[in-house]
Amino acid sequence: MQSELQALRANGTWSLTTLPPGKTPIGCRWVYKVKRHSDGSVERYKARLVAKGFTQLEGVDYQDTFSPTAKIISVRCLLALAAARGWSLHQMDVNNAFLHGDLSEEIYMSPPPGLRRQGEEHLVCRLHKSLYGLKQASRQWFAKFTEAICSAGYIQSRADYSLFTRTKGKSFTALLIYVDDILITGNDSISIAETKTFLHSHFHLKDLGKLKYFLGIEFSASKNGIFISQRKYALEIIKDAGLLGAAPINTPMERGLKLSDNSDLLKEPGQYRRLVGRLIYLTVSRPDITYAVHVLSRFMHQPRRLHMDAALRVVRYLKSAPGQGLFFPSNSDFRLRAYCDSDWAGCPLTRRSTSGYCVFLGSSLISWRSKRQKTVSLSSAEAEYRAMTGACCELTWLRCLLKDLGFTHHEPALFYCDNKVALHIAANPVFHERTRHIEMDCHYVRDKIQDGSVITRYVVS
Repeated sequence: MQSELQALRANGTWSLTTLPPGKTPIGCRWVYKVKRHSDGSVERYKARLVAKGFTQLEGVDYQDTFSPTAKIISVRCLLALAAARGWSLHQMDVNNAFLHGDLSEEIYMSPPPGLRRQGEEHLVCRLHKSLYGLKQASRQWFAKFTEAICSAGYIQSRADYSLFTRTKGKSFTALLIYVDDILITGNDSISIAETKTFLHSHFHLKDLGKLKYFLGIEFSASKNGIFISQRKYALEIIKDAGLLGAAPINTPMERGLKLSDNSDLLKEPGQYRRLVGRLIYLTVSRPDITYAVHVLSRFMHQPRRLHMDAALRVVRYLKSAPGQGLFFPSNSDFRLRAYCDSDWAGCPLTRRSTSGYCVFLGSSLISWRSKRQKTVSLSSAEAEYRAMTGACCELTWLRCLLKDLGFTHHEPALFYCDNKVALHIAANPVFHERTRHIEMDCHYVRDKIQDGSVITRYVVS
């Protein structure tokens, strides 16, 4: 707590003053947390002063709150390129990141417990810098960081606003930020060292060295490539579910299972929501459970006993291989390949179809998704066609991201689908009777075929 207060004073976070008429101070409280290493050992004990931002008034104490964070797909893309090109990956952590943001609003806060002195009971804290818990804290910090890193010659990516790149001759450096965690890589160790020194001069940073543990993901690099997994996180899920002694299962979901609302409601729905929420984050490195978790997430508002049983089956499946993950090999041809599929009217409640796709960069799996379609499809071909459009949008975005990472993709992406009718619809404007009810945005895939961005291929189911 003393260390936190010292950092707040050194940063000029507030000044003590009397409360002006008509102003209401917001409260604050201490939050304590034990930070651990990837092996579960204690790293440090942390105390943080947090403002009670839930008492802030919109339009008075804050305006906008949105702040970008790095997309996990961007992280996987960066890993695939780093593995193929032999780049080293470095990690940095910003101490008291949110405290660096400047406030444009006039905000007053009650002094934190333990700070009041005799004779100063009537004083409040006038905030000059952002504080954890404020609605605009993350936005102000990101704006401060963007301003600083762009002054060092970095360019902000338009595909992912949390990605910054710098090119000087043959030197290329990429920086990815996720709130206060920073990932740096590139082909020039001198440029990486210069970036670290520059950031140290502007913020209080901790250099964590080579990438080992980032956002709960474990990394292991060798000359053959980079392997990522969430073994520690998966074991925590299994332990909290009480299934450490249960027998493992070979599949995450029973074949042909269609979940509906025909069983009894759960008495404690919070337990189901917490479990599914944790499984959603586990899909960062586990594409094999993505479909099952997507189906389970449809019932968060009113979970039932049948849904809980299906969620526990996913946990038992994890027990068979908690360290399962993704491997990004060092030998890659950098060609984009996408596979898409769809079930027709698979949801028994809405009769909507579910789209699924996965995208490879060379032999590295970098993107995948399972999502229920927004409208009801009148045929299996239409459901497949909509799935193709979603995957084609992902390919277009990935091209822009790879271009910002210094790799221009000249060859058309290979696009695989197992429905010949959908492939014919995408290739030419025919089948008018079958396609006139399909929205125009679904025909986006046609434009990409015509301009040579993608080439479609048939693949057996």
